[in-house]
Amino acid sequence: MNRTDRLYALVEELRAAAPRHRSTTWLAERFEVSGRTIERDLSALQQAGVPIYATPGRRGGYAIDVEHTLPPLNFSPAEVVAVATALAADTGTPFSQAGRSALQKLLTALGEVDADGARQLAARVRVVDPAPARHRPPGVIEHAIVQRRVVRLDYVDRSGLPTQREVEPVAVVGVRPNWYVWGWCRLREAPRVFRLDRIFGAVMLDEVCPDRGLDLADADLPPDLPGRSILEPDG
Repeated sequence: MNRTDRLYALVEELRAAAPRHRSTTWLAERFEVSGRTIERDLSALQQAGVPIYATPGRRGGYAIDVEHTLPPLNFSPAEVVAVATALAADTGTPFSQAGRSALQKLLTALGEVDADGARQLAARVRVVDPAPARHRPPGVIEHAIVQRRVVRLDYVDRSGLPTQREVEPVAVVGVRPNWYVWGWCRLREAPRVFRLDRIFGAVMLDEVCPDRGLDLADADLPPDLPGRSILEPDG
């Protein structure tokens, strides 16, 4: 068994055993490798974002949080390349960095044959003049929305005037060709949208956003572009 297959099998073994733990010794015997190799494999999986945690003690070991993992998914090489192409074609989306991380996890989860097929197909796809990357600290606004934290933005408005604002972010909104963050602006004391490419600095504060009862349906969007969640099916 090569390392890629072993990493995949390790995750599935821990998923099958959850919520019980598997010791390093047990896993080493199961995969016929040394305990040090198992430790390195588990560390690599943790660094890749797999929610594996360790419990010390005689009855401890390693376990995986099944509530934050997916069961095995069968992606074809074309499906993986479709994801890669979409990411490469629009680098200006607010979750492009997270998308690249997800793509690497997909490649890791593929079997060796499918992963090689995906790479061969991807080598025959070229994206010319993709959308420019946005000038924005990666991840800050996305994390703030998930954790309901206030952010301090260094923002340049449409007239070119730089301002610093504290914003309670609620959602990101895509109205091509631009992306916006929508939320409560404490400077204006009202809901506002901020273009992501006009945000030149963002810091997430410790303060939790108060519940103002804001509804995305009230966002100031063009009437013919009401927006739709990207997780909703078409039609």
